[in-house]
Amino acid sequence: MDTRRDTFQAIADPTRRAILLLIASQAMTPNAIAEHFQSSRQAVSKHIRILSECELLRQQQSGREIYYQLNPSKMKEIDAWLQKFREIWQDRFNELDKILLTMNTK
Repeated sequence: MDTRRDTFQAIADPTRRAILLLIASQAMTPNAIAEHFQSSRQAVSKHIRILSECELLRQQQSGREIYYQLNPSKMKEIDAWLQKFREIWQDRFNELDKILLTMNTK
């Protein structure tokens, strides 16, 4: 049985989304990540573990330190899922534009 966590449940948490944004531009150690939050180091570590289990984060060992970085391929999966909704919204906005244009010309 695969016990990996659901990606969308992981990103539903605001702290985990903040962690993703924080490391989007550079890899960081757990201590460096924890410095940006009011919660305990243990709480931040739990969030990091959940993000790692969902494969949203990758870890890289450098000497004694572990650095976490964003896993772009997993983020692309989320983006691909969201793209379907963007297309629906864009179609609706285009229809609204047509209606408004018709109303303005009358």
